[in-house]
Amino acid sequence: MIHSEESVAAERERTRMRPAIESAPPALAEFTVDVIGSTAEYAERVRHVVAAALDLACTAEFDDEDLPTDGFPDWFARVSGQGEIADQEFARDGRTAFLTRSGKAKPWSLQNWIYRFDPDEESRGWEFWDVVQVGPAEVRVWVDSWGESFFGSLDLLWVLYTAGAARVEGPTVQGPDVWAAEVSGR
Repeated sequence: MIHSEESVAAERERTRMRPAIESAPPALAEFTVDVIGSTAEYAERVRHVVAAALDLACTAEFDDEDLPTDGFPDWFARVSGQGEIADQEFARDGRTAFLTRSGKAKPWSLQNWIYRFDPDEESRGWEFWDVVQVGPAEVRVWVDSWGESFFGSLDLLWVLYTAGAARVEGPTVQGPDVWAAEVSGR
């Protein structure tokens, strides 16, 4: 997926505020997430981490140097290998669940994960769209995947799990009307 400066800026804005229904693309991909703990806190953690990466995508030079990590919450930096393992149980459990699902032996390093947001890098196959609570312990994370049902999403799964997911299903491509109905509570 090609990410322009404009699309990254719009994506960053969507981490801060739910997009207008009429702005939705023709198709969105959704991940259904069973959340450990509060769904509101989970949504905030996901938005915070993705927003921090997008802030760097809009402002930093990705030139093979380590990028600043000040904008990332401590739990995410720790679970991504910087320092001691995260002291938050949701992050530790999410890390284990991610490693089990992905079959990877090691977690993402924070710098490697951040570099997936380099606007010139085409390996990130999604753009953040929204997080919607759909049940007492369930949310749907919506992304724009250009209508593709198969796209690189391990980087997304990393943040979804480490933010406190017990289980993640998807992606499933849906029409924007499904997202709009969930946002409206229908």
